[in-house]
Amino acid sequence: MPKLKSHSGAKKRFRTNASGKFKHEHPGQRHLMAPLGGKRRRFLQGSSTLNSTDAKTMRRFLPYG
Repeated sequence: MPKLKSHSGAKKRFRTNASGKFKHEHPGQRHLMAPLGGKRRRFLQGSSTLNSTDAKTMRRFLPYG
């Protein structure tokens, strides 16, 4: 069977951790942050894990990840 290609957009945005879950940064924190409230900006800090439904899609996009 031939090798599978990884989705190039997904490999830039998602990483697997040791337990196999997918880690990602919150979108929307690069620019135009001034009109956002402080609570919203604090929520966008750090990283998060994908839910199980989206993780199933990521496993298809990143077959060797």
